[in-house]
Amino acid sequence: MKSFSRRDTLKMITLGSGISLLSPLSLLACQNAPKKDKLGIALVGLGYYSTDLLAPGLQQTEHCYLAGIVTGTPSKAEAWKEKYNIPEKNVYNYENFDTIANNPDIDVIYIVLPPSMHMEYVVRAANAGKHVWCEKPMAVTVEECQTMIDACKKNKVSLSIGYRCQHEPNTLAFQKIVKEGQLGKVTKVDCAAGYREGRTDHWKQKREMGGGVIYDMGVYSIQGARLGSGMEPIAVQSAKVWAERPEIYKDGLGEVVTAVLEFPGGVIGNIKTSFFENTNFLNITCEKGTIEMSPFSSYAGNKGKSPLGEINFPYEVPFQQANQMDHDALAIMAGKPMPVPGEEGLRDIRIVQAILESAETGKRVVI
Repeated sequence: MKSFSRRDTLKMITLGSGISLLSPLSLLACQNAPKKDKLGIALVGLGYYSTDLLAPGLQQTEHCYLAGIVTGTPSKAEAWKEKYNIPEKNVYNYENFDTIANNPDIDVIYIVLPPSMHMEYVVRAANAGKHVWCEKPMAVTVEECQTMIDACKKNKVSLSIGYRCQHEPNTLAFQKIVKEGQLGKVTKVDCAAGYREGRTDHWKQKREMGGGVIYDMGVYSIQGARLGSGMEPIAVQSAKVWAERPEIYKDGLGEVVTAVLEFPGGVIGNIKTSFFENTNFLNITCEKGTIEMSPFSSYAGNKGKSPLGEINFPYEVPFQQANQMDHDALAIMAGKPMPVPGEEGLRDIRIVQAILESAETGKRVVI
């Protein structure tokens, strides 16, 4: 199958579990927005994801660009200024962050910090009058997610969660099969997402920073079950949380999590997520056959098959990140709802909390 160009995927916006196509007139309106041809993006937090994926992705985007940075490390600031030709006036630290409100170069603030810091900086970004993109997981609690949504609504700015897979062609393809019932109704979903995490002193190993696998890779498993079934779970039937390496994942922090999700109509979703082993698949069992995606949520190489044929739209890193940011920029410039709004992140955190409650109590938990 031929490569799926980003120009093609820019025509697609994912809304929940469905797919909608922007019309040529809508695309034209986006591209001819009166204010700017491109939106200026400021990255907050210059760790691995910003350094290796978002910044390179912003060199490939058509509708937004890297305009500024926020970092607490002066040496990083100097290196990024030189590498990306960022003006001094567009470089901020966490103390002077709020003065970004006065900078017309910055249209969107992209929060790429540990989850425990998401709420504070999304609220501050919204109060600065800037549109906000936030990496997943959206936050640590449902209450934090709602506070973020409310702050953005109050300040009349957009909020989007960085679910790159909801913008990518292979994900759109299996969703289309499910939505249109091409293989009949979904009867079961099995999904796993995990990798062998070698770091031992990262925020992912610290509960107070939003660590634990369920918040990180677990969100992919939850997304796989939700998007694969085309439904929202109504309960967590059961769940288990444990650590294969308790010396790293201490005091009950989950290194491995399994859960059984209940969907309407008796559909069951079995999910697993792990920092102990490499695993990445989504099997969607339908009345007329199974959609098998493996891998289903990698940065590249996602592919699958079903009785209808192969699902394989190849691309190279950082296509997904550039694609996601261009979709979101187009929506902002057109004054349209975000393809993956804050409410989508809140749904996942509600499920995360229900999984943790079920694991702790040993009981079924209604979502």
